[in-house]
Amino acid sequence: PHLTTRDCSHRLQIVKALTIRGVDAHLARALEKEQARRGTSLNQAVLDLLRQALGVSGEGPRSNGLGKLAGTWSAEELEEFEVHTESFEQVDEDLWR
Repeated sequence: PHLTTRDCSHRLQIVKALTIRGVDAHLARALEKEQARRGTSLNQAVLDLLRQALGVSGEGPRSNGLGKLAGTWSAEELEEFEVHTESFEQVDEDLWR
């Protein structure tokens, strides 16, 4: 049977090409450095970075690893921290003249 594009469009993955204009020298160097670090083509490095930044890579957004520390202090540790940093809340009036 003869299939039209409409008939099989659900089976085809549409591939888009994208031109990015206005890439300054600083960004270009950073992309080239990242490409070399990854050992991939520049195109693949950019695709991977975009997927990662947009959270569509399956890995989720890039993390600095600090999220696992959030909310891990006990009430006693928080109180101790606040006692030891209380002086940071005081304004030295002589410095602000």
